[in-house]
Amino acid sequence: MASKSSARLAALTVAAVCSVTSTVVLTSPAHADSVRVHDIQGSTRLSPYAGKQVTDVAGIVTGVRGYGSSRGFWIQDPRPDADPATSEGVFVFTGSTPKGVTVGDAVTVSGTVSEYVPGGTSSGNQSLTEITRPTFTVVSSGNDVPAATTVSARSVPRAYAPEGDEAANGSVNGLTLRPEKYALDLYESLEGMNVSVADARVVGASDPYTELWVTVKPWENANRRGGTVYGSYDSQNTGRLQIQSLGQPADFPDANVGDTLAGTTAGPLDYNQYGGYTMVASEIGTLESGGLERESTRRQSGRELAVATYNVENLDPSDGTFAAHAEAIVHNLASPDIVSLEEIQDNNGATNDGTVAADATVGKLIDAIVAAGGPRYDWRGIDPVDGEDGGQPGGNIRQAFLFDPERVSFTDRGAGDATTATGVTKVRGKAALTHSPGRIDPANAAWENSRKPLAGEFVFRGRTVVVVANHFNSKGGDQGLTAQYQPPSRGSETQRHAQAKVVNNFVKDVLATQKNADVVVLGDINDFEFSTTTRLLEDDGVLWSAVKSLPESERYSYVYQGNSQVLDQILVSPSIRWGGRLSYDSVHVNAEFHDQISDHDPQVLRFRP
Repeated sequence: MASKSSARLAALTVAAVCSVTSTVVLTSPAHADSVRVHDIQGSTRLSPYAGKQVTDVAGIVTGVRGYGSSRGFWIQDPRPDADPATSEGVFVFTGSTPKGVTVGDAVTVSGTVSEYVPGGTSSGNQSLTEITRPTFTVVSSGNDVPAATTVSARSVPRAYAPEGDEAANGSVNGLTLRPEKYALDLYESLEGMNVSVADARVVGASDPYTELWVTVKPWENANRRGGTVYGSYDSQNTGRLQIQSLGQPADFPDANVGDTLAGTTAGPLDYNQYGGYTMVASEIGTLESGGLERESTRRQSGRELAVATYNVENLDPSDGTFAAHAEAIVHNLASPDIVSLEEIQDNNGATNDGTVAADATVGKLIDAIVAAGGPRYDWRGIDPVDGEDGGQPGGNIRQAFLFDPERVSFTDRGAGDATTATGVTKVRGKAALTHSPGRIDPANAAWENSRKPLAGEFVFRGRTVVVVANHFNSKGGDQGLTAQYQPPSRGSETQRHAQAKVVNNFVKDVLATQKNADVVVLGDINDFEFSTTTRLLEDDGVLWSAVKSLPESERYSYVYQGNSQVLDQILVSPSIRWGGRLSYDSVHVNAEFHDQISDHDPQVLRFRP
């Protein structure tokens, strides 16, 4: 992935940009007939002045950004027009740290109006109207900054975005803004202006880039832990807003979901590649803890089989998180009998030298689990072909099974390799795998540059359970919720749909061989429980996503842009679903916390085979 700096400098779409130092010229104020900020912004997302020179645009400096790739300052006209669709603020992109300008200065700015698309035009993002290659004049200093416009539950509409123009491939760029009707139109009508939120609840924890997410609608699809649940493609949660800081990173709060930024948080409203509309706060409210604690699930009974999935986020032997992961598995997950691990890297991590074995990685985790008071797990896995399974270059991520040999046994049947497909056969009247562990149809185009499913046979209390560990294609490259194309395109789904069909067909083969076979399909599915991907996995009733046994407000394993959502799932065959003894838990230990050791929460299923 390109860095934020390189992406910023590559994506100006109208005017070429070079790193320049702004010129400060002390002259008389602008003439009354000069172009105003609201003229530049216009009533659509694209400026009517894009690509044109403007002269002596007047405004008060509301914020100065002297770091990162997007250096410059914001100005706001203190004399707004009567049109709520036209913003009174605009960003002046200087390319280097602005000199000679401070908040409260009255300035006039001349330069070229540009429409900059964060992430480049291929991202589908909306554009940010800017004045580039500027020269500016400081007319006076110490002026009052225009009062911030409050963003509140009352001001943000319930509807998220208008349908895009079919004649423009679904783009909303040419549509007249209706800020009273659509949330994205409201935010666009405030682009570049000084805005504020009050007593905002955190719905996305602070991250290393000093960003967090709040909501101005605390009741909107709320869960009991303070988050906002993403439960359908039509519930985008309009109250969400990203917060960054204009100050020093050290001053940014370490916030968890459910905390509150008490008082006022205020600053210019920006738009960026990594979340869309973003308040760049010069004033941040006081952090008040919501008291969020990490969850622990109950231990399985002697007759229950506990199966878990846990994405450990690119774990390799050089990481310092082994003890923490072990604590999570032993104490928060109560030492499940079987654990499907995703994102296990090879023995030297991202070093790209052809290494594919992961015994050191898994062995170090097993030792840490023992040290934490857990069982000495055994494990099974299959090394991938170097560079063929996607993920971080050189890391060769894969799934692996941990299992407690005191509780379950693994049935080894002619262990497969990276390119050999496991099949289904019948042994003593029961379904069995031709290779255990084995990979499901690894040569299928559905798995190109993606992780291949790992299948294995386990025996618990004399009954065989077929477990399939997955890590489907990621959502990388999909258009964001704030994209200029509405509804946004989710192109990554195509590969996940193909992957779901392959896994579904495999389970059908198992059930055709043994109608009452116990099959568990689990892992990082990288898609929602209401998605077409999940429906294809469940097709013809061969599987059912057990997260749907939870109340809708409790269905989430991941927090992205302030939306708590399902990516990790455990699906079961009819014999398990209808056995009447199923217990499911999404164990929230990571996704809601600023000090997470993975971006995923593990999931645990308990049942009696």
